[in-house]
Amino acid sequence: MIGKLAAAMLSPLGTSLALGLLCAVILAFARRPSWRARGKWLGIAAFAWLWLWSTPLASDALRGAIEAQAGPRDIDAVASTPVIVVLGGGISGPRPPLRPHPDLGASADRMWHAARLYRAGKAPALVLSGGTVHTGDGSEAEAMRAFLVNMGVPPAALHIEAASDNTASNATHTARLLIAQGIKSAILVTSALHMPRARDAFERTGLEIHPAPTDFEVIEMPFDLLRVVPDAGALQASAQAMKELVGRLAASVGTI
Repeated sequence: MIGKLAAAMLSPLGTSLALGLLCAVILAFARRPSWRARGKWLGIAAFAWLWLWSTPLASDALRGAIEAQAGPRDIDAVASTPVIVVLGGGISGPRPPLRPHPDLGASADRMWHAARLYRAGKAPALVLSGGTVHTGDGSEAEAMRAFLVNMGVPPAALHIEAASDNTASNATHTARLLIAQGIKSAILVTSALHMPRARDAFERTGLEIHPAPTDFEVIEMPFDLLRVVPDAGALQASAQAMKELVGRLAASVGTI
């Protein structure tokens, strides 16, 4: 909870709103010229900060730096292990009658990549880690299982961990399951942006982790003026990147 609140406050929008609110308070109540000048500078800083992280150029630079730490992009570079662990976050369960089947989200590459790794013979079994979320019926793990079975992965190869509700509990519950079976190493599949934080969480449990990131978002783009024009999608992407940074820092000091 503390980590989520910190991420919200330290997101570009949260920080800019906080600075803007402080600016408004100072301008409303301060009478000394020096304090009113400070208030105006806070307003300018709030606007500039929001503008910066709303641009595709800055957003791509931040996310690209995180994705560069994710691990190998080539399946051949991923070591074979006893199991592939796939983290939820890319799929929601069905909710009939309006949604009769699982719904794939922006991070659904995780399931595709897990199926590719399985077919490449990287591991004979998969653990699908993801608990119940409000966006669909059942757990994310069950929704992933339905998708992977449709992708041709044998049901017997799929194992469910449906108790977790965040990255830290993904790691804790999955590690408990694997270590109980004498398994000490695993391939970890999640989005490239999420991989550094997820890998840290799993390695803290004592597991040897071989990252197999997917869902790479940042690609080479030629420069044009639109890349310094504010964009809602870029702002959201910047917020997600900062959430990963804040979450990783918070976990490292033991607050989540």
